Amino acid sequence: MARYTGAKTRVCRIFGEPILGNAKWLTKTSNPPGQHGMARKRKNLDGYALQLKEKQKAKYTYGILEKQFRKTFDEASRMKGVTGENLIRLLECRLDNTVYRLGLTASRPEARQLVSHKHVTVNGSVVNIPSYQCKHGDVISFSAKSFNNPAILNKIKGKNPKFSWLVWNEQEKQGTFVNFPERAQVPENIREQLIVELYSK
Repeated sequence: MARYTGAKTRVCRIFGEPILGNAKWLTKTSNPPGQHGMARKRKNLDGYALQLKEKQKAKYTYGILEKQFRKTFDEASRMKGVTGENLIRLLECRLDNTVYRLGLTASRPEARQLVSHKHVTVNGSVVNIPSYQCKHGDVISFSAKSFNNPAILNKIKGKNPKFSWLVWNEQEKQGTFVNFPERAQVPENIREQLIVELYSK
């Protein structure tokens, strides 16, 4: 499946945030990409441009291309509740994102690769689909061939305690998806209402 393989820091400079993980050269004084940088006067975005940029930020953050992102939005719109919050919830429940949130990798692209290469199991079965939607009670762990692989285990940094919808067992090297996260629990700086407005036109 296609994915973004370009310069990460350039994307981070567009949005002014390290949305693709550790943006090595991104600082508070970093200019937007382009030959003239901040020397050229840039217009303040409004309306459609602002909505489009917010959608692009969400797509880059979770590593999803347009077709799958739109499919996720359509699913969120059919669910009960606020569409924008449902969208963030569905994105957070992806298997690659859950692996990243558990602290098994340093970034979402690494988590996606770990899943695609059949290193991750869900409830004891190997799942190599990054978009797999985790459900209440799912147990995420490593496959038998990867459980004692030092190259994989050495990258485990541990789960951030603020992600309360996940539980990590250090001794057994497995995590449990406890429940669906609320929007307030997700730290991503995404204004999902702008995305809803964009797709509602």
